[in-house]
Amino acid sequence: MSKWPIYRGSNEIEDLPLPPGWRKPKYTEKLPKLDWSLYKQQIEAQSLRGKNYLTDDEQINMVNAALFLRRPLLITGKPGSGKTSLAYSVAHELKLGPVLLWPINTRSTLQEGLYRYDPLARLQEANLPENQGKRSNISKYMRLGPLGTALLPYRHPRVLLIDELDKSDIDLPNDLLNVFEEGEFEIPELVRQDEYNKEADNRTLISTYDIPDDNLTNATLSDGEDKKDGQVVITRGRVRSAAFPFVVMTSNGERDFPPAFLRRCLRLEVPSPTPERLTEIVRLQLGLDKKKLTEIEPVITEFVTRRDNQGQELATDQLLNAIYLAVQGVELTSKDKLIDKLLRRLDNR
Repeated sequence: MSKWPIYRGSNEIEDLPLPPGWRKPKYTEKLPKLDWSLYKQQIEAQSLRGKNYLTDDEQINMVNAALFLRRPLLITGKPGSGKTSLAYSVAHELKLGPVLLWPINTRSTLQEGLYRYDPLARLQEANLPENQGKRSNISKYMRLGPLGTALLPYRHPRVLLIDELDKSDIDLPNDLLNVFEEGEFEIPELVRQDEYNKEADNRTLISTYDIPDDNLTNATLSDGEDKKDGQVVITRGRVRSAAFPFVVMTSNGERDFPPAFLRRCLRLEVPSPTPERLTEIVRLQLGLDKKKLTEIEPVITEFVTRRDNQGQELATDQLLNAIYLAVQGVELTSKDKLIDKLLRRLDNR
């Protein structure tokens, strides 16, 4: 019996089927178990975005296609159209833990997404009098990034949100290709350390991007070695995924991406919400009854008029802000025209 769809947008949870043969991961060793109770506060905070997300059939189909095929999902739409919330909805419904967020800017690099290394801090500590002649532990100065953490060998995929990829340097999309295709990466500093010291244990403890709510709680590895939660063991400087992460990449449509990159992604266009969809979003997000929805209908009408008839670029967040104030009894159409400030166009025209 087919397991399609896995994600339904209705908070029902199903198992993930096996990947297609060409997307099977290379990692075959025993996988670690994750205790999501250590991330309870983060998950609860994120679930507020996920459980009230209003999805549609096209989004459900594309999410399920990405889950089945283990391919990244590139979502394009205007600011405030709900692109990022879809990732939180999937993580919440399928219980895949806290979303790993990688916000992109013009300075973002592949290495930043994989891991960070602070050689200056290591050098400064090595020069302290009490450390003269000692070999420092390089892992103290390293931390996996959101992409690197998503590629750890989990039993089930993590959800990685690469937000506003269109703001990146022109090379970043192509730099991501090999990592997306292979599902693994190497940390050269750890590889060199192992090659330099042949007699040393080739396993290294390194911190992950997502730190548990209480990072002082101790856990124990299967071989009895103590470590802190929020740390993982890296062997021979290489990270290999056991379950390809569910990757959501968002774009505001400000640039085109190279064909080689697009070929490895599934693509979803998110249109601006219709008036009916806006009403349902308001109901879900603010918990309004029919009477309140009727009372705030003029605000939704004003929002749609400005957006569609006057060509103003507006985000759904702005509408939610305005309606929240209206529900609190704030007069939006008073002489100071507060609604003009709340629904100020984003394109600065």
